[in-house]
Amino acid sequence: MIWKRLRLTLEMIKFEHSVFALPFALTGALLAFRENGYAHAGMKILWIVVAMVGARSAAMAFNRLVDTRIDARNPRTRMRHLPAGLLSSGFTWGFVAVSAAVFFLAAGALNSLCLRLAPLALAIVFFYSFTKRFTSFSHLVLGFSLGIAPAAAWIAVSGSLDLRILSLTAAVTFWTAGFDVIYACQDFEFDTAEALHSVPRRLGIAGALWVARLLHVLMVVCLLLLVGQLAMGVLALAGVVAIVALLIYEHSLVKAHDLTRVNAAFFTMNGYVSVLFFLFWAADIFFLRRPAL
Repeated sequence: MIWKRLRLTLEMIKFEHSVFALPFALTGALLAFRENGYAHAGMKILWIVVAMVGARSAAMAFNRLVDTRIDARNPRTRMRHLPAGLLSSGFTWGFVAVSAAVFFLAAGALNSLCLRLAPLALAIVFFYSFTKRFTSFSHLVLGFSLGIAPAAAWIAVSGSLDLRILSLTAAVTFWTAGFDVIYACQDFEFDTAEALHSVPRRLGIAGALWVARLLHVLMVVCLLLLVGQLAMGVLALAGVVAIVALLIYEHSLVKAHDLTRVNAAFFTMNGYVSVLFFLFWAADIFFLRRPAL
């Protein structure tokens, strides 16, 4: 019985979508290894992955708990596991607690600074769940919740923060906020009726799509800045070009009058963006070895 509930919980939090943030975190780790050497790289990568999975699992389950009543009123989400009664809130709270404990365990295994910052990181990702109740900037808060991952991975490897990695934090923040704005267009009518805050509700669907495009342009600008800051090579630059192509295609899938392909834009294309970014930048780090600036 517990295994069935665990399986349902992993379905509820879309565990497989850890792919969105994990490649950026791993990129942050590889960039830190490039600067600081590869001592104990295998164990550090393992604990970074455990920390990421633990934090994301806790945050997603917490979000579903906080939004249970809202999800129950939304035709698009009323069949999610909690409002549909497939899972109990008690079990889900227990899952949040265990996931958070795993996150703290991994943070402690990495270094003391990671452990000291772990409560702040968890507070940020939990805080997002409340933001759509009072601000249209909720998309940026979600973006920042994922954006801290590469900076956290850098700290996990080096034991300190290098301000240059914040360009990658900004890039992930803008990227996530952009695709979340696109996704939120599906709930324009519901958000309006429920007085929930979002960019689509404030600007309309057409205006929101333009905001999403702008956010993705800012992402690309931040990545180009990072290429220069860290003296990356042609493969990293090619990765940015590949991301631009994917983002252009992603935006071509969604029109103000046609949101039928939002899921393809949100889930499929963004998975490709994060994975391809990691592959190109990892190849640059390993095959074009240069001393960083």
